Amino acid sequence: MTAPTYQYVDLPGACIVSTKALLTARENIKDTVEARAMMCIHGEAGFGKTLAVNTCLRELESGQGEEVCRVTFRARPTARAVRYELFDALGLHGEPPRHPSEFDRLLKTALAERPRTFLVDEAQWLNGEAFEYFRYLWDEPSTRIAIIFVGGAGAHTVLRREPMLSSRIFIWQRFIRLSRAEVLETVPLFHPVWEDASPADIQYADERAAHGNFRAWAQLTAHVRTGMERMDRPRPDRALLRWAFSRLV
Repeated sequence: MTAPTYQYVDLPGACIVSTKALLTARENIKDTVEARAMMCIHGEAGFGKTLAVNTCLRELESGQGEEVCRVTFRARPTARAVRYELFDALGLHGEPPRHPSEFDRLLKTALAERPRTFLVDEAQWLNGEAFEYFRYLWDEPSTRIAIIFVGGAGAHTVLRREPMLSSRIFIWQRFIRLSRAEVLETVPLFHPVWEDASPADIQYADERAAHGNFRAWAQLTAHVRTGMERMDRPRPDRALLRWAFSRLV
């Protein structure tokens, strides 16, 4: 993931394309932040969730001065682990309090200082205890936070099991794979290597390798770009595409 575009691979020349999903996310995130609410963006891996959310939040940061705190979990965190992650995300000074009640007071005081938006990525790793702790902080009348949960299909499943939190989710958005029509419209805008490719070859690449998955398209594009340089091809053709496919098996 590169900082400017949050791409899966470092892919020079790649562009962020305003797909229907990204435009919908932009609207949903804006409404959620304005309402100081919570939302959940979920879907299978590689469908562009993280890229879309970070792109939209970066616009809010630069355009409206919104303060965004990003936290990511890679295992089943306890409420204690969530406290420490938030302590770091907020940039609080000193040693974290030892006692939970004292820690909670510190976090609630910090979260009441000014409006903030929290991006909680990889939310499928959160368990009920962790989700409940976010609800506890959000429910505090003095805090002024918006929370955007982003995760795989499991995030939606776990959230739905927590009625106290699920009932408070302001917007649900599911990311799905690109349709055939979206692929033909989006891919030529995504990277220059596809600008002169025939629609038939783009469709062939999608059916054989990418399957409407934006992460797979980024990976395939990196190999196609390399192949064009090595084979001195002006545009992708079937032989070059088959060479790129061979690297993905």
